[in-house]
Amino acid sequence: MAVRLLVIGSGGREHTLAWKLAQSPHIQQVLVAPGNAGTANCGKISNSEVSVSNHSILAQFCKEHSVGLVVVGPEVPLAAGMVDDLQAAGVPCFGPSAKAAQLEASKSFSKAFMDRHGIPTANWCSFTDPQEACSYIRTASFPALVVKASGLAAGKGVIVAKDQEEACQAVLDIMKDKTFGSAGETVVVEELLEGEEVSCLCFSDGCSVSPMPPAQDHKRLQDGDLGPNTGGMGAYCPTPQVSQELLQQIRETVLQKTVDGMKEEGTPYVGVLYAGLMLTKQGLKVLEFNCRFGDPECQVGKLCV
Repeated sequence: MAVRLLVIGSGGREHTLAWKLAQSPHIQQVLVAPGNAGTANCGKISNSEVSVSNHSILAQFCKEHSVGLVVVGPEVPLAAGMVDDLQAAGVPCFGPSAKAAQLEASKSFSKAFMDRHGIPTANWCSFTDPQEACSYIRTASFPALVVKASGLAAGKGVIVAKDQEEACQAVLDIMKDKTFGSAGETVVVEELLEGEEVSCLCFSDGCSVSPMPPAQDHKRLQDGDLGPNTGGMGAYCPTPQVSQELLQQIRETVLQKTVDGMKEEGTPYVGVLYAGLMLTKQGLKVLEFNCRFGDPECQVGKLCV
């Protein structure tokens, strides 16, 4: 029997998800809330004005409109517990719980998790006091530093500093001037990794992983890897930098290890797990985790499946 789906979000990622899901003969209709111009009255796809911030209203809407599955696109509703609330109301939902989504919602949690489970990542330290962070920066043995807002900052809360002075200024901007709002109440300072950056995503049922083709996006604003980081302004997939052998290594040492660790800690990870990786001379290392499809990666990945 064909089912009706609801996709949460408004970007190119959600357009892609709706477009791909609508191709299935098992799907009767795909609603997108709030959606965008591209998802308005497009075959089996249409937009919905239902509130996505009020989870009780959203659950009632799903029941009244016979929505068989909710697919959450962005990270903010996942971190806010949308999956937890909808499933508690009896509405099937695809995505991680709020506790599992901490892998993205809190960089300090994510880095500590990686350390606990032996997942390769950059040397780091987190701070809630800007003066302590600056003292650490001035005595750090790393030649270059990265300063990150620990919370959700729409993919823009990362400053690659050229020297200690710039790193300290980034800390003050984030923690005192609130450049990224409450996302910067805690900052993570870590060594700058050098190499090719790639994104490897997988589906997980809480126990196993099924990797997707690896992708690479363009993050820096200007040509030649110059300028500030953006949320990703274009991508291609698959990437020649990741061989089948390397993808298997990523699967075993990063993706499966992460899912196993989350299960061990009582927070099974169900949904899409995104690992941002740096291929360094010392081997692969995790830059960050996301708890959903990346926007540019999702758009190019659709062509590979």
